[in-house]
Amino acid sequence: MRAVEFQEYGGPEVLKVVEAEIPEPGPGQVSLDVAYTGVNFADLKARGEGYRVPQLPFVPGLEASGHIRALGEGVTGLSVGQEVTALTEGGAYADVVLANAATVFPVPAGIGLRTAATLPTVLPTAYVLVHALGRLQPDETVLVQGAAGGVGTAVGQLAKAAGAGAVYGVVSGAAKAAYAREYGYDEVFVGEFTEAVRAATGGRGVDLALDPVGGETFRNSLASLAVFGRLVSFGNASSAPAWNVGQPELYPTGVSVGGFSILTLAKTAPDELRALTERAFEKAVDGTVSLPVTAEFGLEEAAEAHRLMGTRTSTGKLLLRVAGG
Repeated sequence: MRAVEFQEYGGPEVLKVVEAEIPEPGPGQVSLDVAYTGVNFADLKARGEGYRVPQLPFVPGLEASGHIRALGEGVTGLSVGQEVTALTEGGAYADVVLANAATVFPVPAGIGLRTAATLPTVLPTAYVLVHALGRLQPDETVLVQGAAGGVGTAVGQLAKAAGAGAVYGVVSGAAKAAYAREYGYDEVFVGEFTEAVRAATGGRGVDLALDPVGGETFRNSLASLAVFGRLVSFGNASSAPAWNVGQPELYPTGVSVGGFSILTLAKTAPDELRALTERAFEKAVDGTVSLPVTAEFGLEEAAEAHRLMGTRTSTGKLLLRVAGG
């Protein structure tokens, strides 16, 4: 089978198409004949700096859609040939990928395999940020970093559907701002946002801030909270050193900070993740959320997909087309 791997860390050019053995599922696993694979920023961090890479060579890819090829021992409730979408621990840039059965989901009715590949990481993450961790209430205000990305696109729609009073986004360019406004955002700020947020909220700040960037952006998001506001960190795209938050930052206005990683939750609480994911997928089925695919590449073009995402100009969701490629 074909697989895209890297044998050293570096730029997109280190991604190489190789011939690999077809993996066989172990106990509690399934193998998938991959139709489409989602491209995520975590894949770029894996390639560039070894994020969540246990050893080299490594095949990236955290989500895929396709048909079940084989079932491992003890797997129930799934069948060979079934259309599914899956969250994986890596390896999805390939014709066949392994996934733990707990993070393999039947493709929802009315959703094709192409759209299904956009769901496993983005939609559950967005659902958790808005509902499970963010606990958004009607008329509350939301500030979202990376508003034009995959998670940001879903969050904007979910927040509006939940009755948010105003949804503010932050992006890196004017084209991204125009895109985000089509997906639930009332106002989108380009670059620096702290003064703009205070002005937009009459000096009050926002009730909920969502940050996948870390570093100085995390600090400024925390400073943009209203009294009793919540900040949820769900990534560190900046690769900045972790910043410890303590009493000096939290006590004065009663703010709180939470964190989320879908990959970590998949290991520590797969049953909880499964329940959340099923509720999140319902939002795609009923039309509350649409996840646009803005660029599609063949499997052998994975390096080009990484180059595009690395420019920070892409919007929505990027996919690799695997079956028939």
